[in-house]
Amino acid sequence: MTYTYMTAQQLAEKIHYDPRTIRNQLKDSIFLEGIHYIRPFGGRKILFVWERIEEDMLKFTSLWLTTLQ
Repeated sequence: MTYTYMTAQQLAEKIHYDPRTIRNQLKDSIFLEGIHYIRPFGGRKILFVWERIEEDMLKFTSLWLTTLQ
């Protein structure tokens, strides 16, 4: 499977969040290292894995919808 890697800025544009919110509040609470984001070559730069994030967003949405029924 091929993954789409994106910066916090690119992810922010896609999910309509502020990049600082992604880096400061969602990273390590909602987005987990090794699942939702990686640090290529052990560096400081963070790349988010779009397919994993999208999968979890859809999973939580379907769970929320089933609780309403």
